[in-house]
Amino acid sequence: MDEKLNILILDDEQRVQDEIEEFLLGRSFHVLKATVPSEAFKLLENNAVDIMILDIQLPEMDGLQVLAKVKEKYPEIEVIMVSGHGDMNAVIDAMRLGAADFFPKPFRLMDIDNAIGRTQRFLDLHTKLRRVKQQYSFLSKELQENIGHQIIGKSQALKSIIGLMDKVAGADPTTVLITGESGTGKELVARGIHYMSKRKDDYFHTVNCSAIPEALFESEFFGHKKGAFTGADQDKTGWFEIANHGTLFLDEIGDMPLNQQAKLLRILDEKKVMKVGSHKEIKVDVRIMAASNMNLEQRVKQHKFRLDLYHRISSFIIEIPPLRERKEDIPLLVDHFVKYFVDHLGKSLDYINPVIAKNLRDYSFPGNIRELKNIIERAVILCEGKELTWQDFELSMVSKMDENGRMPESHQQMDLEEMEKQMIMKALKQCGNNKSKAAQLLNISWQSLDRRLKKFDI
Repeated sequence: MDEKLNILILDDEQRVQDEIEEFLLGRSFHVLKATVPSEAFKLLENNAVDIMILDIQLPEMDGLQVLAKVKEKYPEIEVIMVSGHGDMNAVIDAMRLGAADFFPKPFRLMDIDNAIGRTQRFLDLHTKLRRVKQQYSFLSKELQENIGHQIIGKSQALKSIIGLMDKVAGADPTTVLITGESGTGKELVARGIHYMSKRKDDYFHTVNCSAIPEALFESEFFGHKKGAFTGADQDKTGWFEIANHGTLFLDEIGDMPLNQQAKLLRILDEKKVMKVGSHKEIKVDVRIMAASNMNLEQRVKQHKFRLDLYHRISSFIIEIPPLRERKEDIPLLVDHFVKYFVDHLGKSLDYINPVIAKNLRDYSFPGNIRELKNIIERAVILCEGKELTWQDFELSMVSKMDENGRMPESHQQMDLEEMEKQMIMKALKQCGNNKSKAAQLLNISWQSLDRRLKKFDI
């Protein structure tokens, strides 16, 4: 462990105490000593103790009674028992009460050292597990409260991402580049980093870099003064000012035109903005996070992305793997989204057929988590009973998939048309043959539905 262990010795024999203390100090441990239980409990109230070396034969009360009280009030403390009597019943009772080890007197100090080593490894493991639990607890509860979403999964890839989020959250103001395919949850990761950082009480502002008109770039990013140009009828606060002391998330930065990239780079370097129509510079303290579903290094080689800007935003890179590469997360995501839509759509479901998660694991999910969410939403809408079955998914999924989640070419046209026909028929049944409601359910226009009804002679 990085920190020294605190070890409390409770033994009424001064000689034994001194020998153990000298040995432990030589191993660079922190040592506390007590000769009676009342003294030991006072030390426990005022000190964080990791390990307790406890004698059975004591004044005031015996060691087994002390052990029981310690494990009741301080269950995280590991207790090593020692005794001048080799009573097997005492050994059994000590282990039942939660002792980590037991040694009869006289014992070798090396035996104590080995016992502490075993216990220390145990403490190390539990410390790591506790940290992971705290991370997951934070990410599931805190993010749910702040952004309405959770990070769901148990894959090693996801655990690694959470570990990186935890590390970079405290490395302010390091810029973060989050890469991954569309629908993998890049913005969710960025928000998670923000809410794990010291900036969590300030604003997190998202900018879609693919939707900024050239004429409005400076006005949107830097703001403008009233009268700065035609139509500027009032002062406008720019995105850098909005996110001041907080985080500015530049989504799909790979779509930003080169001339806009140059203007952005200047602000990132100078940390100052000047509103359009103003001559006064404003200092800004903004943490930058960016995301892209493109290979920015390849874009640089193609002269479509500035190399200097790439280096500026990629101080720390987090790559989110596609869902098809972490399929062990799919059952948890299925369960989460089904419960979510059942609750929000007011449906009544008592059972989710296990074959659903199994079949979904065989699909490639080109749209990643966003696609899975949409598929489940539609299946829950179409479900007519209290059991969600694979049949509810067949209208949203291709039923004959190859190992890559695609249909064999020889059956593509026939299967797609049959799937479309069956989907329309089930939607009509669900909506009592009301075409308008069925079109809305299928997310198509009434006219588009009407053309398909004629095409399939429904």
